[in-house]
Amino acid sequence: MKTQALMMAPPAPRAEGRAETVDRAAKGNLVQSLSRALSIMTILGQSDSPMSLTAVAEAAHLSPSTAHRLLTTLQEERYVRFDQGKRGWAVGVQAYMTGTGFLRTRSLLDVARPRMRRLMEETSEVVNLAVEENGEAIYLHRVGGPRVAQAALPVTDRTLLHCSAVGKALLAGMPDTRVQSIVTQRGMRQFTRTTVSSIPALHRELILTRDRGYAVDQEERVSGLHCVAAAIYDEQARVIGALSLSSTNRRLDDARVVAFGEMVKRTAAAVTAEIGGRFPT
Repeated sequence: MKTQALMMAPPAPRAEGRAETVDRAAKGNLVQSLSRALSIMTILGQSDSPMSLTAVAEAAHLSPSTAHRLLTTLQEERYVRFDQGKRGWAVGVQAYMTGTGFLRTRSLLDVARPRMRRLMEETSEVVNLAVEENGEAIYLHRVGGPRVAQAALPVTDRTLLHCSAVGKALLAGMPDTRVQSIVTQRGMRQFTRTTVSSIPALHRELILTRDRGYAVDQEERVSGLHCVAAAIYDEQARVIGALSLSSTNRRLDDARVVAFGEMVKRTAAAVTAEIGGRFPT
């Protein structure tokens, strides 16, 4: 009977299996700790002043002991620091150095290019990326679209700001003093009968652009050409570029102006988010 009992007893788990289970559990704990530490970094990065241990723990949904253990570990690597004067935790110098590494390597064009192509494919229209330089809009990149729309576009790599959708999107993100300086320097040449050619009219356009989140050019630079554009912002909420969609007035009627304006605004917002930017308040 003893022999039968021994034969029927289930085999003991192999040591190797137990080791694998322990290893997976350890890796899971490491991933969880990393996730929690990154959450703490995000919380501190969004705070305008040093935070107490209790505040950090509550915001991260952690116990004070767990939060303190993670904070002291991050402190050893200089990702956070404890402000003795304000008795609170804040972002450390290593986090800043890591962030500046991102700023050095990011490229507006690299980030925008795939999203521009996707927008072009969704709308079958021409999509442009422009930045401001010396009071003008400089086109960095342009993506396809129907030949009729491309034929209507001016053969140039730059344009004045007051008469173009990208220009008005850029101006709308600037302080009024900068807008006034650019208008004084560059003037407000009237290209077509619909060109905005007075400062009061331009200011009304910029207010409207800020309210709806995109600018409109209704044959103001070239007769027969309509454009919509939205601004792109950096981490300090400064305008650094604008995306626009261009088409003929027959293809871009009033209904499509609104629909395409919202699409351009969403695309510009996605680029802003991907480069670490934020919108002005």
